[in-house]
Amino acid sequence: MTRVLGFAPECPADSRVLVLGSFPSVKSRAEGFYYGNPRNRFWRTVCGFFGEDVPTDIEGKKQFLRRRHIALWDSVTACVIRASEDASIREAERADVAGLIRGTSVGTVLCNGKAARRYLDEAALPKDIRVECLPSTSPANPRFSEAAWHAALAKAFSEG
Repeated sequence: MTRVLGFAPECPADSRVLVLGSFPSVKSRAEGFYYGNPRNRFWRTVCGFFGEDVPTDIEGKKQFLRRRHIALWDSVTACVIRASEDASIREAERADVAGLIRGTSVGTVLCNGKAARRYLDEAALPKDIRVECLPSTSPANPRFSEAAWHAALAKAFSEG
């Protein structure tokens, strides 16, 4: 196994919510953007919350994120990983989430699954940042809950 790099963050200054994944899947890395596996429920869930269709290309997804004030990144920026298995992550380089959101409007970090939360350095975050761990949108997660995601998004966008 070789060391693999993740994606640069998508984080405009007016972002209100940061969705933090663990590390891009093999299919996402092949596509070159977040949640590129068509079976991953992220885009359907978040776009559905806003009553929008899922954009068909990366630029459309970036425009959606900007329009809806959502930032994306992963809690691991580089690692050794087998396929798309979070449990196999080794030599993880943790993301500087506190540095990323400094100077933005982010008030909520939504972790897309337990691995994203595990690698997040919460102690470095400002005390007023709310962190919530949601069921992973991965197709491998049988306990996914669209209702939990919609409730978390509603709360995040109703605050401040």
